[in-house]
Amino acid sequence: MSSTVHHRKAQGEQTRKAILQCAMDLATVDGLTGLSIGGLAKELKMSKSGLFAHFGSKEALQLAVIEGARNFVLREVVRPALRTPKGLSRLWSLCEAWLCYTEQQPFRGGCFFAATSTEFNSRPGPIRDRLAEIMAERQQTFARLITKAQQVGNIHDSADANQLAYELDMLLFGANWAFQLYGDADVIVRSRLAMRHRLQSVCTHPKEFITAI
Repeated sequence: MSSTVHHRKAQGEQTRKAILQCAMDLATVDGLTGLSIGGLAKELKMSKSGLFAHFGSKEALQLAVIEGARNFVLREVVRPALRTPKGLSRLWSLCEAWLCYTEQQPFRGGCFFAATSTEFNSRPGPIRDRLAEIMAERQQTFARLITKAQQVGNIHDSADANQLAYELDMLLFGANWAFQLYGDADVIVRSRLAMRHRLQSVCTHPKEFITAI
């Protein structure tokens, strides 16, 4: 590959990243349905034809934005938390990572997936299907970590991993909703306390858990 071709490819990738970053931000405020090639072109000071060349259709743009947001969350929230020691420590690290993500608001309208899944929850089609798959991934990750914590003896075997994962996921979803609505940091404090109490209730050594966190 010539240096000119390589340079153009790198430029194209950078442009695509800039488009997706802008689109992710806008989607949390205006919704995925509010995204348009024309609107993004204006926001980024690009030509419509130039932006269209990267995606080709509104649905392709929407799906690309969803994947961009998923990659962001995996990179910034999930993977760092999963580097902690397995067991209850890793489970709690993931809870904390999601709460920090909510509080830090990397996107203007809060959690990308909370905003867009609410927007599309009654609109059948490929956008809704992909959002549902990604939203399910968080619960599945929690369930997997809970099971691991049970295997190393941190959580009672009698605890239903899927039920507990659902409860943690809903607490996080509610934290984002309340934080966006009220803009009050106390929401994060209360959500953290609720998650801590729930996990403490299934711990084999509750006092050790409180000390560890």
